[in-house]
Order: sequence, then C-alpha cells, then structure tokens
Amino acid sequence: MPKDASAKDTVAGWFAGRVPDDWFTGAPDVRSDADELLVVGTIAEPKHARGASDDAKVAARVGRIRQFREDTRDARMRIADEAQHRFRRKVSWGATCGDQRELFTTLGVPVMTRLRLTERAVLDTLIEGGVARSRSEALAWCVKLVARHQEEWLANLKDALTAVQQVRAEGPA
Repeated sequence: MPKDASAKDTVAGWFAGRVPDDWFTGAPDVRSDADELLVVGTIAEPKHARGASDDAKVAARVGRIRQFREDTRDARMRIADEAQHRFRRKVSWGATCGDQRELFTTLGVPVMTRLRLTERAVLDTLIEGGVARSRSEALAWCVKLVARHQEEWLANLKDALTAVQQVRAEGPA
C-alpha cells in the first residue's frame, strides 16, 4: 500500500469504523510504517479514582488498561487478522488512560546499520554503564532518546516529506 496521506487516512478510517465505539473515547490513533500498524486508543478514566492520591490514580489507570487488554483480546485479534490480510502489515495494539500508556503487542524489527568505531564505542559505553544489555538495545535506547528530545524537529521533517509527496503527486505524469 502506498505511503501517501490518503493511504494513511484509509487505514485510520478502516480502524475507526471497525473498532467498536465503546472501546475508546474517540477514534484510535493509527501509526504505521512498512512493517507494522500501531493502533492506540484512549480509554475512559476510572470514576472511582477521581479525587484520589496520585499513586492511586496511576494504579487505577494501569488497572483499567490491563482490564481493557484482557476484555478485548479476542476481538482485537479478529480485527488484527482482518487488517493484516487487508493491509499486509502486522497490527499492534495499545491503550492510553490519563497519563498512562501501554503498548500490548509491538514488533521489534531488526534494522541493519553500519557503525564506525567511535559510534560503536557509544553503544559499548551504554552497555558497560548498565543502560543496555546489548548493542541492539543500546541503539534502540539512543533512537528513543533522540525522538524524545527532537520531537519538534522530527515533526517538521515529517511535514516537509508530506509536502514533497504532494508536489510529486501533482507533477507531470
């Protein structure tokens, strides 16, 4: 399936229509790449936790997410099977409740990269420092760190790529 905006809208729309209305408080957030579709929805906060301590709220939200995961497992698997057949990508799920977010089933896709000695030394330092158990885990940690601190820059880059795709689509055939 093409990576253009209309294809992403089609996938997001399919999930919005296929996921039961009572699962999430709004349409699920659907993100994708060439390998995976990640569907994350916001679930209602537990009413019993209102006015509770911060620790109690966190525990209630985590419990609500776990309950959602168990209660919807069979239906999520059926929807994922349909989507995998239709979009030819694996489907992963997650839920957000308040400020708590949990991803249930996500792919860990191997990515080949070539690193120079100094770059490998960074990964090895993370391993020696106990931050990671392997170079693979250290590299994943580095990517997460960059994503967290460069969120605005990455968002601008994605917007620019979308604009390039639109210009290409409008160009001569």
